[in-house]
Amino acid sequence: MTGPAIAAVICRELRTLERELNAYPTEAQIWEVPAGLPNSAGTLALHLAGNLRHFVGAVMGGTGYARDRDAEFSRRNVPRAELIEELRNAERAVNDTLPSMDAGRFAESYPVPVANRRVNTGEFMTHLVAHLAYHAGQLNFHRRIVTGDVTGVGAVSPTELPSCTPIEG
Repeated sequence: MTGPAIAAVICRELRTLERELNAYPTEAQIWEVPAGLPNSAGTLALHLAGNLRHFVGAVMGGTGYARDRDAEFSRRNVPRAELIEELRNAERAVNDTLPSMDAGRFAESYPVPVANRRVNTGEFMTHLVAHLAYHAGQLNFHRRIVTGDVTGVGAVSPTELPSCTPIEG
């Protein structure tokens, strides 16, 4: 995968998260933690935004973002608008970093240890895509449980990818 391709998939997922958050009828529902689920939708949104702003924006793009992972899991009742702004900040960090990265960087070791180990940058960027999609699915499930609304928000649509064009004829 190339930087632009990875960025396109990540940004599609971040836009899906925004649609998911907007699909909650009330902000209080975003912060509910039903029995059997470990996190609220708000917690997942903060975690995903912080994760991308750190691993892509700060480490790869040099943005200077200082991650507070503990706060991603401890903050509560953050307004929906602020959650969405955090997701948009993550999208900017991704779009400002990955599309312009030299392809050779993806073959190199990621600049900082991950889980106290070295990992290839391309593999780690692919891991970040999978991590984002995993938690996006959790957020979707959370919304459906909390609201009782099984209506989808158009997640995982290939038509949102920049290279997707209609077939003519």
